[in-house]
Amino acid sequence: MFKIGFDNEKYLKMQSEKILERIDAFGGKLYLEFGGKLFDDYHASRVLPGFHPDSKINMLLKLKDKAEIVIVISANDIEKNKVRGDLGITYDQDTLRLIDAFRDIGLYVGSVVITHFAEQPAAIKFQKRLEGLDMRVYRHYIIPDYPSNTGLIVSENGYGKNEYIETSRELVVVTAPGPGSGKMATCLSQLYQENQRGIKAGYAKFETFPIWNLPLHHPVNLAYEAATVDLDDVNMIDPFHLEAYGKSAVNYNRDIEIFPVLNAIFQLIYGKSPYKSPTDMGVNMAGNCIVDDEAVKEAATQEIVRRYFATLCSVRQGLGAKEEVSRIEIIMGKLGIGTEIRPVISAALDKAEMTNAPAVAIELPNGKIVTGKTSPLLGASSAALLNALKELAHIRDEVSLISPKVIEPIQKLKIDYLGNYNPRLHTDEILIALSICALTDDNAEKAVNQLSKLKNCEAHSTVILSRVDETTFKKLGMNLTCEPNYQSKRLYHKK
Repeated sequence: MFKIGFDNEKYLKMQSEKILERIDAFGGKLYLEFGGKLFDDYHASRVLPGFHPDSKINMLLKLKDKAEIVIVISANDIEKNKVRGDLGITYDQDTLRLIDAFRDIGLYVGSVVITHFAEQPAAIKFQKRLEGLDMRVYRHYIIPDYPSNTGLIVSENGYGKNEYIETSRELVVVTAPGPGSGKMATCLSQLYQENQRGIKAGYAKFETFPIWNLPLHHPVNLAYEAATVDLDDVNMIDPFHLEAYGKSAVNYNRDIEIFPVLNAIFQLIYGKSPYKSPTDMGVNMAGNCIVDDEAVKEAATQEIVRRYFATLCSVRQGLGAKEEVSRIEIIMGKLGIGTEIRPVISAALDKAEMTNAPAVAIELPNGKIVTGKTSPLLGASSAALLNALKELAHIRDEVSLISPKVIEPIQKLKIDYLGNYNPRLHTDEILIALSICALTDDNAEKAVNQLSKLKNCEAHSTVILSRVDETTFKKLGMNLTCEPNYQSKRLYHKK
């Protein structure tokens, strides 16, 4: 059951003030690395219930006349078609989406930087595509022994080999489709390049996770580790912060490893570094806006289990490594939790065993669980959605919301004319049919009016769902997990 644990309005106020304070501290020019997602930060909204997915972008809009956006994408991610898990699109596609999204709200996108560039064919092709769309593109290269060889990195043979990014505004926001894209390295490279041109510039970091002033093994911080198992990120006590202030603060390995490099660059520019620790670099106020720690802990533990199932499915689909599953199991062991904390799992598995077919379970806002089974007319996801809407609208189970006479012509269209082999209606198709029936049927109208109540509901499927059904659940704001099994033994599974 969803319970608010985070004060979003307090967060907006505190975070905006902190960023403005950091801009003033540097004066001239600031490179602000935005970690996580500027748009649609659903991970944050799941582990910090009450956090709005677009909170960061709303803060940035207050500074839009001073700001320009630089989007960073790794050539390696382009080459391997890395997919953003929450949206189901590749990082290069998401880069295009982000450019459009920024422009639509009036933010200036200055350029795209392709990092880790080593003549990857897909990266070269993507650069040509961007340039064909009149977008400036820069290449940043792999530096040997990065980040340990500070002398090489801060030299003409290190950052000096990178293409200099032409910027025109005092606040340069560096963001990316996902983690591991090279945002910090891009910022540091620019500080070196600006200094070579006699321009003073500063750096700060806006990263929501890990939350520095929560305990190392707090579920919110462990949920961040679970979300980044493919990157080998590990939360650590910041040793520089502990030495400088005698206080524990949580950061992650990549920031701690890169801190000596950052210090070297600042010493080159200013004579000494303005920061005593990687934690000092951050402007994260999220930990100060948690109003119900127990609600946040519960939300985070649920997210860890969801990540566990997502990773199992990723391995099953050949997109992940078994070691990633083991890492999440270790995280779950630290908290003493298992899959039993998601009641929808056992409900779905029980239904599948009873019917000897795929099943889906949905936990409603009041804690009641409804299920859906596979039938000749409907897939389990569609059946579960209809049953959930019936329950929410207080409609008797025996009432048919959609007549078979409506479903059968749609099935005929799918099989006879569109070439599909599965006659059952997907969730998007069943919702369209329900909306049409709502024009003439009061019960169908009542059911449609309940759709907003599905937001934040938990769901579990006993098989890996099609991309269509998975997307529908996400659009409804539901938290879906799936068993790492396919519905059939076919080798090719249509999305």
